Amino acid sequence: MQNRADFLQIHKGSLEVEKITNFWYNKYKNSNFGAIITFVGVVRDENEIEGLSFDIYEPILNSWFDEWQKKANEKNAIVLMAHSIGDVLNHESSYIAAVCSPKRRVALELIDEFVEDFKAQAPIWKYDIINNQRVYAKDRSTAIKGSGILL
Repeated sequence: MQNRADFLQIHKGSLEVEKITNFWYNKYKNSNFGAIITFVGVVRDENEIEGLSFDIYEPILNSWFDEWQKKANEKNAIVLMAHSIGDVLNHESSYIAAVCSPKRRVALELIDEFVEDFKAQAPIWKYDIINNQRVYAKDRSTAIKGSGILL
């Protein structure tokens, strides 16, 4: 049995998109998955920010991710994810998600649900980088259910 680290990666700084996605493709292309679908999130140059910075609370992220892996496994699929901690400059990637599935429709539906739920539920806090300072992006953040003061 593979462990969570085979599916969930946390990287300091921006993600090496080609390295991560090529690794996933080469690892799973012979596993009889008919579809390998990826989503790559890129930091946009907007609102005069220099980039984004991220904090992650890994115990909750691990639980959230494990539930998604169970949901995917029920459909004979797997989910993969890589995310940044720390600073990621404009036009660099901070988030990559993938679904591997025997069926195209399952992969398409799961990647959409997974990315949307990630935005709503994952314990990742986003900061704008302005003048080399981290400024909490409260107006673009979503409170995590049951988080109490961790808003």
